[in-house]
Amino acid sequence: MPIVPPERVGEVVEALRSGKIVSIPTDTVYGLAALANAPEAVRGLGELKGRDSPQPVAVLFDDIKDIDPYIRPSNAFIRLSAFWPGPLTLVVEVRHASARTFLVTDEGTVGVRQPADTLARRVIREAGGVLAVTSANWTGEPPAMTAEQVAAAFGDSIFVLDGGPRTAQPASTVVDLTCYPPRILREGPLTAAELGLAAPEPSGSR
Repeated sequence: MPIVPPERVGEVVEALRSGKIVSIPTDTVYGLAALANAPEAVRGLGELKGRDSPQPVAVLFDDIKDIDPYIRPSNAFIRLSAFWPGPLTLVVEVRHASARTFLVTDEGTVGVRQPADTLARRVIREAGGVLAVTSANWTGEPPAMTAEQVAAAFGDSIFVLDGGPRTAQPASTVVDLTCYPPRILREGPLTAAELGLAAPEPSGSR
């Protein structure tokens, strides 16, 4: 399957709707994407990356109403969602069993994000509103920053939507909202000070 220019975005959307994995640009890196309510495709994301065991995959959405039926919003969620769209992933509790089609953790949580990239948002919207997305790279390798890098890694096995090179900014900031106070799990473009949260403890501290 070839690298697809933006004017042929409909081919990528159709591939997603048919249960296939594709690669799309996000506001941070290129990602591998599948419909979040297609369990086989979601499981295939880890297999394609060469993972030995399943790992949680973030859920990207276009409109917040698309994830509202599946998650338990909190006051912290409402406050921090003001930073969307952008490089912020919020880890939240899954509301009920119908959301188990997402790739959630054993604790029943899932990371959700509204990307700022307009092309990514268009794909998500036209494909149904919610995608499971993980970085487009072999496990242990750096994330792909261009469509050509994705194609070099995965060959002709998937459609790669070309959105141009990604900027060299870090992966999204990840905040765990299942504890109080909320805790930063991974530092990224949005700092603790900007989010109004305590700075994460240095690695190795107790």
